[in-house]
Amino acid sequence: MYLEIVSPEATLFSGEVTSIAVPGVNGDFEMLKNHAPIVSLLKEGFVKISGNIEVHEDVQDKFTKGDKGTTLLKINSGTLEMKDNKVIVLAD
Repeated sequence: MYLEIVSPEATLFSGEVTSIAVPGVNGDFEMLKNHAPIVSLLKEGFVKISGNIEVHEDVQDKFTKGDKGTTLLKINSGTLEMKDNKVIVLAD
C-alpha cells in the first residue's frame, strides 16, 4: 500500500509500505493492505511504519528506527485517511 505523511512544513515520506500503526484518539491501530476505508483523528504518539523505508535526508532527523525493522515518527496530533490502499497522514 502507498503511504504519504505530510506536515505543515513538508512532505515527510511518500512510498510503498507493508503496514502502518498509528496512535488513534480511541487507541492505537494498525492497517495492512486492503484495509477498509477509514478516517481517524490521531493523538500524540508514534507512527510505526513497516517495510523497506527510505527517508529523504532532509527529514531523516524526524525518524528513528524501532524494533523488528520498523521506522518511527513522533507526532503531536494529526488526521489519517485510508482509501483504496492509499494512506494519507496529516501530522503535526
